[in-house]
Formats: sequence, C-alpha cells, structure tokens
Amino acid sequence: MLTRRKFAVTVATMAALPSLARAAALVGDDGLHKQPWFTDSFLELGDDLATAKGNGKHLMVLWEQNACPYCRELHEVNFERREITDYIKQNFDVIQLNMFGARKVLDFDGEALEERDLASKWGVNFTPTTVLFHNENNGAKSIAKAETFRLPGYLKPFHYLSSLEFVAAEKFREQSFQRYLQDKFAKFKENGIDPDVW
Repeated sequence: MLTRRKFAVTVATMAALPSLARAAALVGDDGLHKQPWFTDSFLELGDDLATAKGNGKHLMVLWEQNACPYCRELHEVNFERREITDYIKQNFDVIQLNMFGARKVLDFDGEALEERDLASKWGVNFTPTTVLFHNENNGAKSIAKAETFRLPGYLKPFHYLSSLEFVAAEKFREQSFQRYLQDKFAKFKENGIDPDVW
C-alpha cells in the first residue's frame, strides 16, 4: 500500500534523478531560446547561404519569439534528441531570427530590413517557423527562389527530422513531402516503431 511517507520518498527520489527530467533550454537576453550550435552571423542571408554551401551544408533560418511555448517545446523536446541535433549540425548552418526583432537583416534580394519587417515580407505569421534553403539555391535573388521547404509551427521529433532529411537528402527532387513522410512512416511501423512517440 502506498502511504504518504512512501509517496514523499518516491517523489524526492524522482526529483534527484536529473537524467529523467527534461532539460531547460537556455534563454538569451532577447528572450529567445539558444543553442550553442547556432551560427553567429552578420545577418546577410545571401552570404550565409554561400557560407553554408562552402561548408558543405544547407541553411536553416529559425524564426522564434519571446515567451513562445512552442519554441520552448522545439528546444526542450526536439533539440534534446541527439539524432536531431547531430543531423542539424552535420547538414545545416542555423540562423535564428526574432519575429518581432529590430536587428537589420539583408535579404536575398539585397533589401535591408528589420527582423519584424522581414518576417512580414516572408509571410512568417507564427513561431516557430523553420525555413530551409538547399545550398544549390545559392545566388538566388528572392525568397521564392532561395527557399526549398518551410516547417510552419511546431512539429514533433519524427516529422521535424523527416523535414530536415527531405531537404538535405534531396528527396524534394523525387517526391512530395507527404509521399516521403508516408514511406518513412511505413518503414518505422515495419520495424515496430511508433513514429508518433519516437
């Protein structure tokens, strides 16, 4: 029988196990969650894409905002998965932008805008929004020609990693994202893995 005393001891023991607790993401002075592998940038996006290509990577622009619960979820769930962060670090340079920020950003077409104005120009309406640019789009003069794929909002780990693979492995050349996701989902199921809880 579980008594109050046994319950209190169990709760205290669970609290002492750090590996079972979800890690809190670091938050910067701007209120955005930070990762040590984010790219320091002069926020000249054409140059950032060229640099990514020079590094054999692609470019990811991650739009977030202060006090965004889904941004926190992205950092505390998805970015706590080593499979995801290792894949990002191997395949993408990551630029973080603030949907309501005032830093100047040089867009692909050469227009200098504050982050909040660039978000409006790009049609970023909520956070997090992850925009992926394949390195072969280097030299594009507009967001329409530079952007390869967009992840609007928070996606669970399986879907988020699948989106990254869709671009980095150039699956977008062969099939739609829905078809790619269905195929990957079926492979997971064949191996007895539930993608919804992966």
